[in-house]
Amino acid sequence: MLERLNEAMARIEDDLEGEVDVKVLARIAGTSEYHLRRMFSALAGIPLSEYVRRRRLTKAANEVLSGQTSLLDIAVKWGYGSNEAFARAFKAMHKIGPQEARASKKALQSQQILTFRLVVEGSTSMEYRVVEKDAFRVVGRGTRVPLVHLGMNPAIVEFVKGIGMPTLDRMKQLSDGEPAGMLALTFNQEGVEEGDMLDYFQGVMTSQEAPEDMETLEVPKNTWAVFTASGPYPETIQYMWRDVYTQWFPSNSYESVEGPSMLRTQINGDQATAELWIPVTS
Repeated sequence: MLERLNEAMARIEDDLEGEVDVKVLARIAGTSEYHLRRMFSALAGIPLSEYVRRRRLTKAANEVLSGQTSLLDIAVKWGYGSNEAFARAFKAMHKIGPQEARASKKALQSQQILTFRLVVEGSTSMEYRVVEKDAFRVVGRGTRVPLVHLGMNPAIVEFVKGIGMPTLDRMKQLSDGEPAGMLALTFNQEGVEEGDMLDYFQGVMTSQEAPEDMETLEVPKNTWAVFTASGPYPETIQYMWRDVYTQWFPSNSYESVEGPSMLRTQINGDQATAELWIPVTS
C-alpha cells in the first residue's frame, strides 16, 4: 500500500503543471478516491488538495525569486487566472506577496515532496472485529463543530450540555439496537487540520420514530470495522482515531467508505472504554 502511495506522489509531481486527477492517483494507489483522501490526510496531516496547492506554490516561488519570468506568466503557468488571485494564494503560504518577494529576496516557505515509509514500533496491538450490518436509524440531535485533535472539544461539550440530561435520558430509553446506548456519530469532515468542520450527531440506534424534539439520521447498510480501546480520557479515543488511519488501514486490505463513523464511550473518572465503528469495504 505504501509503495503505491509513493507512486501516486510521483505522479503528482509529473502532473503539477497540468491537472492533478485524484481518480488517476487513486487507481495508481489501488484504492478508492474517498479512501485515498482519508489516508493521505491521516498520514500527511494535511488534505491532498492542500498538498498539491502548496507544491505548486513552492515551484512558483522558485520562479518568482529567479526573476526570469513575468509574474503574470508564472501565475498562469501554475493555474491562477490573474495576478491578484496568484498574489493572494502566494501570500497565504509565504506570508509575503510575490512582487515583494522578488524585490527583497526574502526566505520563503517550501512544501517538500512527501514520501511514505512504514515505521514498525511493535509496542501496541489493535483489537478489532468486522461486522455486517443492515441499514438502521439513529435518533438524537446534530450540529456542526470544529475538529480538535487533543483534549476536550469545547463545541461538543457545549452542544451536549445544551441538550440537557432529561432529553439525553429520554434518548437512552429509545435505544434498542447494537451498538446499544448513547452514540456519537461524525461525518462530512472537511479535512484533518485543527478547526476543520465536521457534522456531529448525538443519539441512539432505535427502531422507533423520533420524538418531535429530536432528529433522525438514516444510516445505510454497511460493513463496519469495530475497534476497542481503554485508557485515559479523552486521549485514548483520539489516539485510537489516529492509529486506525495511520497503522491499521495501511496494514490491512480494508478501505474506508463514505458514511458516518460511530463512537460509543463509557467513562469512569478519568478513564474510558471506547468502541469505534468505521464503515469499510474489502
